[in-house]
Formats: sequence, C-alpha cells, structure tokens
Amino acid sequence: MAQSVLVLNATYEPLNVTSVYRALSLVMADKAEILEAHPESMIRSPSRLLAHPLVIRLLRYVRVPRFGTRRITRRALFARDGWRCQYCGDTSRLTVDHVVPRSRGGSSGWENMVTACAPCNLRKGDRLPQEIGMPMRTTPNVPPPQLFLTLGTPSVPESWGTYLAWAN
Repeated sequence: MAQSVLVLNATYEPLNVTSVYRALSLVMADKAEILEAHPESMIRSPSRLLAHPLVIRLLRYVRVPRFGTRRITRRALFARDGWRCQYCGDTSRLTVDHVVPRSRGGSSGWENMVTACAPCNLRKGDRLPQEIGMPMRTTPNVPPPQLFLTLGTPSVPESWGTYLAWAN
C-alpha cells in the first residue's frame, strides 16, 4: 500500500508529496478532493469510509513562492546523480566531492559538487579530475524542481504519471 500521496494545487500543478494521514485530513476538512485512489483499499474513520488516496487536489488555489535555488543536501545531491559515483559508477560508500576543490577556490554550489564513492574521493583528493585522469560521467548542474517533489518518496507510483508531465 502506498504511503505517499501527491498533492496538486487547484490548477493541477504538483505541489508536494504528503502522508496518507495528512491527505485524508485535508479531504475530511473539505479542503481537497481525491483524484486517484488505491483500487483495492479503503480507510475507515469513525464516521466515514474513504478511499485510500494516491493523488489529491486542493479545492482552493495556494500561492507558492518560487525560489531560484534550493538548499543542497546530501540526499538531494545523491538523487540528482542517480545514487552513483560520478567517477566510477559505484553505488556504495557514497560521499560528496567538490570538482574544483575548496582548497583551490571551488564553491559549494550545485555546479561544483558531485556524488563520489569514498575510494574515488580519496584518490582525487585536492586535485582536479583532469589532473588525475578521472573523467566525470555527467556534468554537474542544478537539478529540476521535480527532484525535490519526489525526494520524500522511495518510488513514483504509476498513477502520478498523468499529473507529472516529466514522468512520461
């Protein structure tokens, strides 16, 4: 049973991923409606029998401030890089590496940070990737906003695909 529910604005714009409990609270308070429900699961409250929501839509438009950049976290960085070392492709013992080392004036921004396994990070040290012959698999960049939307859920359910244009 899915434990994450996609929350859409009144305009069907994806806003957030929330818990089933929070989604049902919004539905029972008449602040949201269920658009997609789990086909084989119902949830009982003392007074009602409700479908297990997968996607809900708020009934009133919520203005969401748009920030140019998001805070960099290890989890977001690893998700952006597909949970793989950007030098060798390994998926274990992941760390954060500065492409241009901070000791050489490198920044701590999205364009200068990549996921690296501990052995590659240790091998690279305070050198540039080209100095040691360690080409990167991808060019680091600012991740799309959708990454942050689905960061809290282990997988994106198929039922969300029609509401997330990038999932198709």
